[in-house]
Amino acid sequence: MNERTQVAIVGAGPAGLMLSHLLHLAGIQSVVLETRDRAYVEARVRAGVLEHGAAEMLRAAGLGARLDREGLVHRGIHLNFDGGRHRIDFEELVGRTIVVYGQQEVVRDLIQARLQAGGDVRFEAEAVAIDTPGPAVTYRAGGEEHVLEADFVAGCDGSHGVGRRALNGAAVFDHEYEFGWLGVLARTPPASEELIYAYHEHGFALHSMRSPEVSRLYLQVRPDEELGDWPEQRIWSELRLRLGEPGLREGEILDVGVTPMRSLVVEPMQKGRLFLAGDAAHVVPPTGAKGMNLALADVAVLAAAMVRWFRDADDAALDAYSLTCLPRVWRAQRFSWFMTNLLHLGRGEDEFEHRLRLANLAYTASSRAASASLAENYVGAATDGVTL
Repeated sequence: MNERTQVAIVGAGPAGLMLSHLLHLAGIQSVVLETRDRAYVEARVRAGVLEHGAAEMLRAAGLGARLDREGLVHRGIHLNFDGGRHRIDFEELVGRTIVVYGQQEVVRDLIQARLQAGGDVRFEAEAVAIDTPGPAVTYRAGGEEHVLEADFVAGCDGSHGVGRRALNGAAVFDHEYEFGWLGVLARTPPASEELIYAYHEHGFALHSMRSPEVSRLYLQVRPDEELGDWPEQRIWSELRLRLGEPGLREGEILDVGVTPMRSLVVEPMQKGRLFLAGDAAHVVPPTGAKGMNLALADVAVLAAAMVRWFRDADDAALDAYSLTCLPRVWRAQRFSWFMTNLLHLGRGEDEFEHRLRLANLAYTASSRAASASLAENYVGAATDGVTL
């Protein structure tokens, strides 16, 4: 069974759905293929921080109503180390803020917008191969195999998807970290109005939130840590200790898991008429809060380039897609690497290394220049905004 569309999009995460939405606003047809069902896609817990430019992008695309109603605007973060707490004031240092709004909420908003507009989003449709010369996507749905032909294919299906496999011959730059995060989503009020990044002799901890009633909490662990070694009482005790929040209230744990940490970049992010975006093209450790923001930035560039091709038969922006995206990707990798190494206890670390990390944290918190650098990278540079 052969079908045709203008742009075939593999993956219904933020990258794939946002690309479909932006193309729709320009009058360009797309089909989104997603292996999982809708309930799973809307429920999976992922990142929760939107850079200033990403939030503006969502508003400009008509997706700001619930974001502005339910998103939590943060004007800074806290750094905890050596028994003290130090605030990095984003608004005062660089004049911009972030919005805490869960990735699953962005996905829900995008799915609703696409379906209300009559968009073609196909759940339980597993892409099994991408033919790059075509281009075309072979997928399975309803027990049958289908072929979706298109002018372009966008691989937005994550780091283990068919999109990256089809981009054979690309260079892959990969780095594995020696630790992971034990992540907890709990029904408990946040202990702080802003995120807390903590460096402790037991390891890193992060206090985040999803709403005034639900908190997202993390502990540094081994990447192969067994969940069975972390009963609830140990989780809460270690969080209170590392975060310096003895009054942190226990609540129902809604989700818990261990995530290994890695960095990865694929170069180039395109081959012929196949283009990668989001985690299919790059993975960052979550310490810098860059994953979802990079995905949205990728598809803003890609959508604009595709619009130029369909409207004006101009392929210059498509040809330059990788070169346009990669400087931002590597800048985000550098910042994520910096934050990760700044805040995590290395395996077998000696006292000298521990003292150096404390000195680095103290300098970051006390120097206006260092604080401003952290703030600018965290909220996104002023030039990172995308005009739609």
